[in-house]
Amino acid sequence: MSFNEIIIAAAVLCIIALIIGIVLSAAEKIFHVDVNELSVKIAAQLPGVNCGGCGFAGCDSCADAIANGKAPVSACPVGGKSTADKIAEIMGREPEDMRRMAAYVKCDGSCEKRRTDYNYYGVSSCAYAAAMPDSSSYACKFGCLGFGSCAKVCGQNAITVKNGKASVDESLCIACGKCLKACPHGLIELVPADSKYRVQCSSAERGKEVRNACESGCIGCGICAKNCPNGAITLNNNIAKIDYNKCSKCGICAEKCPRKIIKTFNAV
Repeated sequence: MSFNEIIIAAAVLCIIALIIGIVLSAAEKIFHVDVNELSVKIAAQLPGVNCGGCGFAGCDSCADAIANGKAPVSACPVGGKSTADKIAEIMGREPEDMRRMAAYVKCDGSCEKRRTDYNYYGVSSCAYAAAMPDSSSYACKFGCLGFGSCAKVCGQNAITVKNGKASVDESLCIACGKCLKACPHGLIELVPADSKYRVQCSSAERGKEVRNACESGCIGCGICAKNCPNGAITLNNNIAKIDYNKCSKCGICAEKCPRKIIKTFNAV
């Protein structure tokens, strides 16, 4: 190869490199996204599990929402109060009062308490059983289906299914909310982990229908609401609902409930 050919080749490479540099520079300006330094700092405090329990697509989305004032500093249920306090410090705010939350299964219908209409042998899926009514042998069509879809999505192994009903080990629960989305009957909700009294039923039936289907079910009588001194209990679709912000843990509701479906729990 002659000297002139080497010079030409080098010149061509230089021109190509210059063109690529110009294209990359233009692309950077066209597609540039400003980085919110506040969002980056907040994201660094989040657990990074991208569980979706906060209601956003992932931890980065949650951090952006907090930084832009679209979500509270306590938006992450997994990080808990310690994470919320750190984010509040980054945001220059006072720490928020925050109660630890835990998943809770609103059904007390174990196998021996619920009436079965027949024996079912088929697909072991809560979603399938909910979509195909004949796939659940239980007379109560509102209770736990017992196939464990919630347990399968729990990354903390906090949910087990025993005797036909799911239950949560609240010492392991991080309140990510995955089980809430997995339950087709909407039986699982997040409640304050320190709440002492909880309604353990989700049946929309009342009276005779509930008694015929399950030994342990809310009949919508409203006695608990009438006797609550704080007005913390209301009836919603024939089910007693406790407002934990008003509940003083006096226990009158559990004492007065004729069906004993307001259960006493040890605060975590």
